[in-house]
Amino acid sequence: MWLDHWVAACLVPLAAWVLLSGLDDLFIDLVFFLTGRKQFRWPAESELDQAPQRRMAILVPLWREYRVIGRMLEQNLSVIRYENYDIFVGVYPNDDLTARAVAETARRHPRVHLALCPHDGPTSKGDCLNWIYRRMTNYEARQGVRFDVAITHDAEDLIHRESLRLINWFSRSYDMVQIPVLPLPTGLDEFTHGLYCDEFAEYQLKDIPARQRLRGFLPSNGVGTGFSRAALERMGEVHQGRIFDPESLTEDYENGYRLHVLGFRQVFVPIRLDAAAPAATREYFPRNFRSAVRQRSRWVAGIALQGWQRHGWRPWRQVYWSWRDRKGLVGNLLSPAANLFLLYGVSSYLLTARSGQAWHLAGCIPFWVARVYAITLGISLLQALVRAHCSARIYGFRFAAASPLRIFWGNLLNCAATVTALRQFVAACMKHTTLAWTKTDHAYPPHRTPEQGRPRLGEVLMGMNHVSTGQLEAALGRAPDGLRLGEYLLQLQRISEEHLYQALSFQTGIPLGLPSSAEVNRMATHALPTAAALRWKVMPYRVDAGQLHLVTADVPSEAMIRELNRLSELELRFHLIRPNEFDDLAREYLLAPPSASHAADRNFRLDSLETRSIH
Repeated sequence: MWLDHWVAACLVPLAAWVLLSGLDDLFIDLVFFLTGRKQFRWPAESELDQAPQRRMAILVPLWREYRVIGRMLEQNLSVIRYENYDIFVGVYPNDDLTARAVAETARRHPRVHLALCPHDGPTSKGDCLNWIYRRMTNYEARQGVRFDVAITHDAEDLIHRESLRLINWFSRSYDMVQIPVLPLPTGLDEFTHGLYCDEFAEYQLKDIPARQRLRGFLPSNGVGTGFSRAALERMGEVHQGRIFDPESLTEDYENGYRLHVLGFRQVFVPIRLDAAAPAATREYFPRNFRSAVRQRSRWVAGIALQGWQRHGWRPWRQVYWSWRDRKGLVGNLLSPAANLFLLYGVSSYLLTARSGQAWHLAGCIPFWVARVYAITLGISLLQALVRAHCSARIYGFRFAAASPLRIFWGNLLNCAATVTALRQFVAACMKHTTLAWTKTDHAYPPHRTPEQGRPRLGEVLMGMNHVSTGQLEAALGRAPDGLRLGEYLLQLQRISEEHLYQALSFQTGIPLGLPSSAEVNRMATHALPTAAALRWKVMPYRVDAGQLHLVTADVPSEAMIRELNRLSELELRFHLIRPNEFDDLAREYLLAPPSASHAADRNFRLDSLETRSIH
């Protein structure tokens, strides 16, 4: 058949590439597994406690993040186990909702500072970071202080409670300290986000540690990266004040390369799997195909294309790592073709075997190509097992079992992203313009998660001296099935309701306190259907800066969040109150008939309510 001859001809160059790339990946596997026993010098808890706290600045660039930034700041402020730090949040003048959300948080938390860019946005993440840095230096001049370390984070980040303490420890010896970044877990049905989980687990557990052991330069992950002040100032001197490259689509990767070239020391803090939760920055990544292509096309264009254009293949000691960072330009385009040829080969074999005929395709393939493909198939299977192994260590064996299937989905996704990046790059070169920065939409978990290092309720109660160790152990051993620990301790009168809610607030990061009557907007109290509000024991009471503020008598569950998100397009901001306080509010507002002005239309639009609140 002519099709068999055509497929066989295509398999020859494809076999050479797959073998080359497979041997490259196999080399990294061998480096990692053969040197995996090499111990990383972890500081003891006492050493972290006794280390002098260097002054740190967390830099957070924003563009239209009013739905998530308030919750991000509140939750991270409540969990970080560090005292000597401030947060500088960059916003643009034409992003009023985000600016108001940040300003509201800054009024309640003195360590949060609004850093207003001098021009409208969006520009680029690097440009926004540069202006945040300048606002930080202005703050230093006014307050007579100096920050020793600057840490970059995004609006969707869950900062681990030990993150700053680790950066503080390692920044004594290194000028760039990278805390691991891991996606939050999602369901098996979410193939796109599951692919991110697999890739980051492999990248953070295997690839970056192997790269560090072979003395390759470490690209910043963009978040959870601590830079020494000396390194930032030196980069500013060399690059005319542009510490973060405003024209690069991946300023994080660029800074990792720049620091290495300038001779500054870098370290990646590996993932500790013996801990209760990995000390890593957690976040949600794009969860649909289109958003993932948009993000990955920016990565390909910034790392592979702009990196090649700007730096070529120097310095020579880093040529291998440049190859690894750029080989996806070819590999991503060929992977779907390899999958199709595999499918064709298997299908034609099964059809001919069923009919009793000889497999014609086998006679068209040269002997050496068949041997090469046998080798590459073995390497590919090994790579799939390695990725599944890394994924299982972070997300569990059940989740990792679908990892091989997600590889095929990833090949399609990465191919689409590479085609998009090449098209954008060629168009920019022909027009002599810079590549446009495409922002990724962000989502944020409703409340603090175990991945962020959330303490157990019992630990919080003991830390607050509300229960003794003996009382807690007795309650854990005797609590009836289905009854939560806090409720059982309350029944036993071991704690008061006030102490329970103080502990819940500390544990989850949700503010505690009844709003004043002046804060309650009666119109806002009917922003959700009354039945849903009473079923979940929540009551909306204010809309401001794109946020719907609600009081609740219970810690929000995932089911509650899902339903309320379907009923409102605004960002949900919860405030804990006690059950009797909720009952009083429900009688006064939820069970009272709505005013005549909107009695005819119970389902009034929330955007009109938001407009009333803002203006």
